[in-house]
Amino acid sequence: MDRLRRRTALGLLVGGASAAALGPFDPVLGGRPDDSPTRWPVPPVERENRAAGEPWWPEHGGRAADDRRRQIQGYASTTSVAPGEEIDFHVAVNPGGRFRISVHRLGWYDGAGARTMLTSPELRGVPQPVPVADPDTGVLDCRWPVSWRLSVPHGWTSGLYQAVFTSADGWRACTPFVVRDDRRPAALCVVLPVTTWQAYNQWPRDRRTGKSLYNGYRADGRRDPALRARAVTFDRPYSGAGLPTHFDRDEAAIRWLERNLYDVSYATSFDLHSGRLDPARYRGLVFCGHDEYWSAEMRRATEVGLDGGTSLAFLGANSVYWHARVGAAADGRPERLVECAKTLPDPGAGTGDPTVTWRNLDRPEQALLGVQYNGIVLTPQPLVVRAADNWVWAGTGVADGDRIPGVVAGEADGLHAALPRPAGTTLSSSPYPAQQGGRRLQSSYVHETARGAVVFASGTLGWTLALDRQGHRDPRIERATANVLNRMAGRRPGPVSPES
Repeated sequence: MDRLRRRTALGLLVGGASAAALGPFDPVLGGRPDDSPTRWPVPPVERENRAAGEPWWPEHGGRAADDRRRQIQGYASTTSVAPGEEIDFHVAVNPGGRFRISVHRLGWYDGAGARTMLTSPELRGVPQPVPVADPDTGVLDCRWPVSWRLSVPHGWTSGLYQAVFTSADGWRACTPFVVRDDRRPAALCVVLPVTTWQAYNQWPRDRRTGKSLYNGYRADGRRDPALRARAVTFDRPYSGAGLPTHFDRDEAAIRWLERNLYDVSYATSFDLHSGRLDPARYRGLVFCGHDEYWSAEMRRATEVGLDGGTSLAFLGANSVYWHARVGAAADGRPERLVECAKTLPDPGAGTGDPTVTWRNLDRPEQALLGVQYNGIVLTPQPLVVRAADNWVWAGTGVADGDRIPGVVAGEADGLHAALPRPAGTTLSSSPYPAQQGGRRLQSSYVHETARGAVVFASGTLGWTLALDRQGHRDPRIERATANVLNRMAGRRPGPVSPES
């Protein structure tokens, strides 16, 4: 069916039954698996995806800014905002000149992947300096002036948004932010890993100045872990054209979720940290990609939610690995720093726990997920199925020992026999060559709590790419993911939606 006809057909559903992508279902909002569900006629995300979309970045690439010439770059004043609240954008243009900011919501939109929400008036930009790193923490705090302030319209649907900065001569960069829905509880809440996005941000990647929680630059331009920052700030652009590391994992999952009409809302790791995101309002939380840096408040809120019956789906790997602190900017604005010293003693620890791995604090991630990080995958490997009779694999047609190509990729989790883990089921045992040397074993895992909550961990950064990326999609991974999320959301099973 062509796109225009599909949009027309979806438009006829207003006020009626929802389009069934993974089978007929009732949108379920909040509550627990044993509660009576609250039903809404059409979930906001489903209604939003009936609108016509267009790619948020030009299909033929555009001219992407870089960190050496910094043709145009910018950052936002907050990582998430609710309708009616304001968000500022701080943009530098080199050489100075006119530019515009367009704002796009990412989703399915009949395969277009985004919808343009609005475009700013023409603005005037000038070059801005790269700050000197703080000698103690390594923080690069830009403190650029506000270029444009957006009051988020009340009609905007919760989601992942991109602000795209375009100069008059066609250079482009972007910065992501989330629009929350603090009023309406959806069935599932997608938690975007902004703490991890910033931890990997090496801006500016100029072989001189940039720092992340992993590396700084030596005088010869080579990266050196000994020169890494102990804290990183959101008051700076993301490197290059503005896409965080592993952003594609989150984007692929979001496209798939919205293609299949899940009733979802969106928040960030800072929202989980601060309490703006209350897990008790949702039947499940979904962590889509690389979610490595967790504050004590994030973990506490998640575990309390799980104890109360909120399910968890970790669709990436290397989750809940580093204990991090969330700090304020120098002027007192909250939630602008991610702090992680990674060594002892931790100069900023004060009376709190040091920022080392959760394992070093005797709280290994396996105690929550059932598996934990065990290596970097040198080359993509097949995921080898185990426990094919488990409900997660229902309808996939797999048998024990079947190999699903390329799904074990990026980083992987595995079982650690010496550490405690919740009783559950190992869903895969996949050998892979590790960057650290030798061969290791990747595992996916699922377990359930006494309250009936589900915890699923895919154990690989390749999982979400198998949901939506062209050349990587696999119907078995799609079906297994649907089985997990359907159980979490209280949704009846059905066929996975095709792309067209």
